Amino acid sequence: MKNTQDAAPPVTRLILYVKDIPRVAAFYQLHFGMVEQPGASIGWLELASPNGGAILSLHQAAKSQKSGAAIKITFAVEDVAAFKAEQAKLGLKLGAIHDTGTHQFANGKDPNGNSISVSSRGLRPV
Repeated sequence: MKNTQDAAPPVTRLILYVKDIPRVAAFYQLHFGMVEQPGASIGWLELASPNGGAILSLHQAAKSQKSGAAIKITFAVEDVAAFKAEQAKLGLKLGAIHDTGTHQFANGKDPNGNSISVSSRGLRPV
């Protein structure tokens, strides 16, 4: 079947392979307000934003699997500087704020080494 915009399947879930599910879940709950979803099982936990968006699924990584993946999870925030300052009080470490002229963003890592970003892309008037 040919994908058209009307029939294109939406991204509904991102799966992160992590070594310590409770620690990584606590990080996303604390800093991004994500809420644990029903249906957790051994080696699997799903988190969702109360404001919608894709589900973040935490999957137990194999002992041989390296930490961190070639993925970046981006969270939409209107004021990157304010978000960064507020979350720094709770221990979130984000890098320098980059200003592209159309939006700002700052990068960081979760406890498992996965790349994260907060960005105002698409939220600020140009």
